[in-house]
Amino acid sequence: MIILTKSRRIKAARRNDFRSDWRNNMRVVFMGTPEFAVPCLQRLIDDGYNVVGVFTQPDKPKGRGYQLAPPPVKLLAQKYEIPVFQPAKMRDGKALGILDDLKPELIVVTAYGKILPKEILDFPKFGCVNVHASLLPKYRGAAPIQWSVINGESKTGVTLMQMDVGLDTGDMLYKKETEIRENETAGELHDRLMFLGAETMSEGLRLLFEGKITPEKQNDEDSCYAPMLDKSLCALDFSLEAKRLHDKVRGLCPWPVATGKIHGKTVRIFKTVFSVTDSDADCGTVIGADRCITIKCGGDTALTITELQPEGKRRMAAGQYLAGHPLNVGDKIG
Repeated sequence: MIILTKSRRIKAARRNDFRSDWRNNMRVVFMGTPEFAVPCLQRLIDDGYNVVGVFTQPDKPKGRGYQLAPPPVKLLAQKYEIPVFQPAKMRDGKALGILDDLKPELIVVTAYGKILPKEILDFPKFGCVNVHASLLPKYRGAAPIQWSVINGESKTGVTLMQMDVGLDTGDMLYKKETEIRENETAGELHDRLMFLGAETMSEGLRLLFEGKITPEKQNDEDSCYAPMLDKSLCALDFSLEAKRLHDKVRGLCPWPVATGKIHGKTVRIFKTVFSVTDSDADCGTVIGADRCITIKCGGDTALTITELQPEGKRRMAAGQYLAGHPLNVGDKIG
């Protein structure tokens, strides 16, 4: 005979409730901020959920004039006349007060950008679920898309998970995976995953509410952390093998963008290809400068820069750059 603890009885009751009344005009609050979250909110609306409120980050200055600009999620919510809330903090009781008025049965979170305290996680009848852009438990944290590319992963995906107080540590509910293409940048992968995220959320919630999903605990031993990116990561070390540098270039595009130094000036590097070479030049040496810039790297490999941006100039093909900034075989790239 199996005796359930109180917490397991509560979870079991929740699953039974999911099965019985998910179609009955469920009250949902959505929490998200950037463009990545927009398809998920749109899909909730299209699927017929009763989205009673949207939480998003406060408007932020943008552009040369530093005019306050609303987050993309706010613009979509306003289009459908959904009430929008932009609390600066989540732990001062104000957000909880808003939820008390809205009375959501479910909170769906996608790239909100704020950590939810336990009292909010426990507030809805069905808890909070998160759409996370990795195949958990790998790449917990703020930048899973970028680090999966930087680390040369061959596949990634989206996980729908039940949220708890840990950082992306909750039970996994549903996953969809996709291959990472050899030359795909983090920005390009982001654009694919944001729509895959909406599909994952929609299918996962439906299956969960129909009682066809059993939550799966994460194995912490298989986890790794994906911290926020910053400009300290940008400089390329040409003593490393070219494939690692190529993956770093892809993972840092479109921000903060990999860099190198040519004739003492910083260039931003957007696109590369890698290859094997029999050159015996030192690492960081130019071994080709005809239309593209090819640099000797570690392990008998070479990195070819095909698109870059010099200081104070626009982004351009390497051939255009060489027309105004000649390089010779044997020159050093810093």
